[in-house]
Amino acid sequence: MSYGTSRPPNIDFKAMGGLLALGIIGVIILIIVFTSSYIIDPGHRGVLITMGKVHPQFAPEGFGFKMPLLTSVISFPIRQQTQALKTECYSSDLQQVNVSLKILFRTPEQSVVKIYQEYAGDPFDTLIAPRITEALKDVSALQSAEMIVKKRDDIKAKTLESARQKLGNLLTVEDIVIEDIALTPELEAAIEAKMVQEQEAAKAKFTQQKAEIEANIAIIRAKGEAQAIQVRGQALRDNPALIQLQIVEKWDGKTPTVVGGGTGGGANILLPLGK
Repeated sequence: MSYGTSRPPNIDFKAMGGLLALGIIGVIILIIVFTSSYIIDPGHRGVLITMGKVHPQFAPEGFGFKMPLLTSVISFPIRQQTQALKTECYSSDLQQVNVSLKILFRTPEQSVVKIYQEYAGDPFDTLIAPRITEALKDVSALQSAEMIVKKRDDIKAKTLESARQKLGNLLTVEDIVIEDIALTPELEAAIEAKMVQEQEAAKAKFTQQKAEIEANIAIIRAKGEAQAIQVRGQALRDNPALIQLQIVEKWDGKTPTVVGGGTGGGANILLPLGK
């Protein structure tokens, strides 16, 4: 038996190289296609960065084109957001006050590029929270702990105004909601006791004022009655015949023998007898 030698199949390396090159080119084309566009979601704006350089104009929401592989897009929300903030401050009487806040804020679209270029981290943590905390401490330092509790609307308004001045046009604080103001238990008990005393004092003052008003009314009524009696007496003295007229008006039809007079020396009035 004889064994023949087998020849290896002919491999066209040139053709394989061409296919490989076509595959690489296709992949590159796909990468270019998929990296040459971007989509900014509604309520967001984009910051375009090309080889480390920030484009001065923000990218609006929607579809857009960019340089493939060289440009990246950072998306920033511009819709109103809400964040919780807890902070502590001290009153003018050196009492510690713990305040829980809700902050409603948004990023103006014209600020997204500036914020990305000049400030690191989340805008709320690095810009808004520190300035609101500072504003609240400035306002609280001018009020006693009791007034901070009683005038929370005034504290909120002044804190909001101060925070807006500190932030300028960079970020917009829409509103501040004071959810809770916590004092030490001893101070809360003292304030509550004082409020009870003030309510009792106000009630006592109201009762006193009511009694004074009623007394004045009684005096006015008595004076009025006295004046009325005086006027009637004067009228009777000026018009003696008025007495006879009043007697006739009040006569019930029964004929008395004598009206008035008696031993007092007064004039007797005799009513005429009916037929």
